[in-house]
Parts: sequence; C-alpha cells; structure tokens
Amino acid sequence: MKALWGLLAEFDSPKALLRAARLAYREGYRKMDAYSPFPIPELAETIGLRRDGVPLLTLLGGLIGGGGAYILQYWINVIGFPLNVGGRPLHSWPSFIPVTFEMTVLFASFGAFFGMWALNRLPAVYHPLFNSETFAGASRNRFFLCIETVDPLFELDGTREFLMDLNARLVEEVPNE
Repeated sequence: MKALWGLLAEFDSPKALLRAARLAYREGYRKMDAYSPFPIPELAETIGLRRDGVPLLTLLGGLIGGGGAYILQYWINVIGFPLNVGGRPLHSWPSFIPVTFEMTVLFASFGAFFGMWALNRLPAVYHPLFNSETFAGASRNRFFLCIETVDPLFELDGTREFLMDLNARLVEEVPNE
C-alpha cells in the first residue's frame, strides 16, 4: 500500500471553492491548500495563510547592506587609512551616501530574492499533487482543495465524507510517491 499525502477535492467554481475552504477551516482543518487557475483574493485568508516574512528579510538585508557600507567607509577613511584631501574632514558623510544607498538597495534585493526562495521552499522540483491527472486542470479551469494527512483532524473516511458533503465534483486520494 502506498503512503497517502492527502485528499484532493475538485470544485466547479471559485465560489464553491471559497465556500468549501471556509467550511473546512471552520471545521478545524488547518493543513490544507487551495488551487485555482487565477487568484482569488479572499482564499488565502480563508484557509488561514498569514503574511510571509519577505518584507522583514528585505528590510534586514537593506539595513545590513547600508550599515555595513557606511561602517566600512568610515573605518577606511577615518581609522584604517586616513588621508586629508583638500582640507576635508576625515568623516565627510555626504561622500559616503552614494555607496551606502547602492549597498542598501543591493542587499535589500538579495534579502527579498533569497528570502522568497527560502520561505517558499524552492526549488521544489516535485510535489505529490503532480501525480494526479485531474490536478492538471488547476492551471486551466478547475478549482481544488487539498487536505493533507498531517492535519490532526484528518481521518480518511471522515475527511472524504466531509469533502463530498461540500458538493465536490470528485474526491481523489493523492499518493505520496
């Protein structure tokens, strides 16, 4: 017997999917995901997804890049190799701004890019739903709700019955191969 990853329920419309997701969340299911060929704005909040940490990682990257650039320039010009050019003060902060700005932007971009990859667990070259032939319709005209077996309330027959009661077109077992 193959290990089971979850149950996949197919719905006819975005309203039906949104209603099913709302009822599943209200019933207590938390380890689930919804799939649609186009964005449904309320769907993420309905299944309990929270905002991700990419903005925070972007901010931290920017602060590290900008702060590091300024500190490095300060150390080089004031402590490590002080040169008095044209009677300027050693700590001439206006001349530090361009490099500080560029490093802030660069490190913020790195934080956003690599943070998004890490938080989305990418690259993901395999997902158990790829084994389902009906799931191919998720990119065209079908709407799916999948409840995973790791959910504390998951029980094969009870969850299947619950999904069928939500007027799903079909409920399919997804093997974890």
